[in-house]
Order: sequence, then structure tokens, then C-alpha cells
Amino acid sequence: MGASPSADASNTSKVPETKPKKICCACPITKNARDACIPEHDEDKCKYLIDAHLRCLRDEGFDV
Repeated sequence: MGASPSADASNTSKVPETKPKKICCACPITKNARDACIPEHDEDKCKYLIDAHLRCLRDEGFDV
């Protein structure tokens, strides 16, 4: 007759393999804010943005 419904369901239940994120592409919002601040101000005034970006990267699983 054909494939049973349970056989079809097992093919769709596979989790697609995901590529790990690259550090350059993680946390674009905090990265852009940090990158915009530093040229206009010194790093001391942008420290809160730098810290926020590092915190975001750590939350994404990067060891920074």
C-alpha cells in the first residue's frame, strides 16, 4: 500500500543540524551600539555598552 503514517512521522521529527554561531554574528544589537559609541567617545564612556556586549556573548555560549 504505502508507507505507514508512523514511518513518515519519524522522518519529520528529526531535529535539523544547526551550525554554531560565529562570534562576529552574535549579539548584533549590542555590537552595533558598542561600535557606534567608541569612535565618538572614549572607551571609558562606552564601558557599559562593552560590558553589555560581553554579557550577551557569554549568554550565547562564547567564552570571552
